[in-house]
Amino acid sequence: MRLWPAAGKTTMTWIAPLTLQGSHATLVPLTHEHHDDLVDAVKDGELWNLWYTLVPTAEGMRAEIDRRLGLQKQGLMLPFTVIAKSSGKPVGMTTYHNIDSANRRVSIGYTWYRQSMQRTPVNTECKFLLLRHAFESLQCIAVEFQTHFFNRTSRRAIERLGAKLDGVLRSHQVLPNGSLRDSCVYSIIASEWPAVKANLDGLLRGGG
Repeated sequence: MRLWPAAGKTTMTWIAPLTLQGSHATLVPLTHEHHDDLVDAVKDGELWNLWYTLVPTAEGMRAEIDRRLGLQKQGLMLPFTVIAKSSGKPVGMTTYHNIDSANRRVSIGYTWYRQSMQRTPVNTECKFLLLRHAFESLQCIAVEFQTHFFNRTSRRAIERLGAKLDGVLRSHQVLPNGSLRDSCVYSIIASEWPAVKANLDGLLRGGG
């Protein structure tokens, strides 16, 4: 059965807001109601000070929510708030972006978690939920990830999922500090999903 849009259909007929439930985290559509908790979350570790990331500041959180919701209206992004099951509160953000309905491809990114949630099962499960929906519901051909060349933690986390490095886009972006970002591009393709899924299941059973 064909689940992707025919020519001329809008992106959002293929990919639309939804809630994804896990054992450790729930991904819910981003709204302004999450603002205060997301401000509290981003202050945990002052994540915006990592020069190789694009994490919003506490003061810039409202503008970042506006930006993501604006891109959603254009069919270019589907933003989520990450809710930790342990507290019931928002602990970070993630998105589908670079949405390409004609070629059934999406990227997962613009992701951050409060410092106390990093290196916990929350990140692994969020990636699992997004990948499962992409491959099993949206019938994606490929899912892509991008990160800064110098973001070693992010690169290790992406590789741990089972994604493969496609290449490095050199001088790909100008960052707010004026430096040029080399972007490492990874992907998982549909034929790899069964093995990646088994790997993620194993990681989650082992504590993430």
